[in-house]
Amino acid sequence: MFVLPLIYCTAFFAAIHALYKKRDQGIFIFIVYGLPIYAISLSVSYMNGLEKLIPFLQLFKEISIVAFLIYAIKHLKSDNNWTRIDALMFTFLCINLLYAVLPIGTYSFFERLVALKSLSFFPLVYFTGRLLNKDHIHLHWVYTLIGVLTIAAAGVLAIEVLTYTHIQQISGYAGFNEHFFDQDPSGSYGLTWTFEIENGMKRFASLFSTPLELAAASLISLAAGAALVTTSDNKINLNAFTAVALFSSMFCVSFALSRASFASYCIMLYVYALLTKKKLLLQLIHTAALVAAGVLLLISFNNDFVDFIINTITFTNASSVGHLIEWANGLESMVKDPLGIGLGNAGRISGFSGYNVGGENQFVIIGVQTGIITAGIYIAMYIMVMRKSLQLFKTQTGKIRRLALFIFLVKVGMIIPLFTSEAESYIYISYITWILTGILINMSSKLEPSIK
Repeated sequence: MFVLPLIYCTAFFAAIHALYKKRDQGIFIFIVYGLPIYAISLSVSYMNGLEKLIPFLQLFKEISIVAFLIYAIKHLKSDNNWTRIDALMFTFLCINLLYAVLPIGTYSFFERLVALKSLSFFPLVYFTGRLLNKDHIHLHWVYTLIGVLTIAAAGVLAIEVLTYTHIQQISGYAGFNEHFFDQDPSGSYGLTWTFEIENGMKRFASLFSTPLELAAASLISLAAGAALVTTSDNKINLNAFTAVALFSSMFCVSFALSRASFASYCIMLYVYALLTKKKLLLQLIHTAALVAAGVLLLISFNNDFVDFIINTITFTNASSVGHLIEWANGLESMVKDPLGIGLGNAGRISGFSGYNVGGENQFVIIGVQTGIITAGIYIAMYIMVMRKSLQLFKTQTGKIRRLALFIFLVKVGMIIPLFTSEAESYIYISYITWILTGILINMSSKLEPSIK
């Protein structure tokens, strides 16, 4: 198990070495190979008595971004065209920074800073991609890294499934959470409730922190696979590697048992078929949907897994009801305090203390903390990125078109998880999505006038 912290540290120092050598794309070594194993690396380190090193290991993810951002700013060209997306992103960051500085809410200044990082670090990730030299980023290489990660995650998942054992049970996961976050072990397996569904059936996380993060990462893998295989004339250039990577992504999302991500995975496939006008793929999807509906009718509704699906659709299971309650509480808070009640009062910080207001929805979490306007800015950015990526996919060719396809599919796929979780807290998903979004806007900014 100790190999995982070694990989995490090696990926970080490899990225820093690449920065020293002025290789802009080196940041992706750490994002793709370091961040997915972040949580399990920390827990293994704690289990092996390296508790004092953990605060330094935690900082690697911020240090890497800040270092590359400073480098990018230092080498910034004066002819950069700034866009409305850039302006909104900067405004979002400034508003949240203001809430961290002002004594708003019930949390201390340090706790507000921690909440600020959780809520608003992704703009720095975005601007890192936005300001790096786009010509030094080999996107095919990045998609390949994601494919390798997906295959590795599927391999670990296969061992978990065959042995019916969570890797987190032997990695010090529960002890780490109890020591650093005061979270007592819960659920049937001594981890947390997220590692099982209502009837006790296991959900697996592979190398990721939770099954939900593994499921969301599968959406990234699917989008990367689509970018790898799709040519400028919408032909599919599939080889053995991408076929295995795509199968691995489907395997991962299936055994993570995340309803939101599985539905998103299917929607992404359907949207891809529509965008690329793949009639055969559309027919296969329609046929699969009919077969699945028929199977559900034939199987006894006493079956645990079928109950899991039916209860999800009807919002009668405990998890779905919990989402509705959290949304209602959050919306009530936003109506009562439209300017927000302060950083830390929703999301991970308040979740650890047990005084959470309106969690399990990224939009509500933002609105509860820093107000309706900030939540509106986040939604506006999301929609504008989707529109821009779709436009570029339809009008451009080459690597910008592939990247636009990647970003659009990821944004489509993440819509449902954003409504059911604090999706920006999934470090790997947030970092890889926003840095590549920044690169896309960097590439497209040359095609449009700068805002005045």
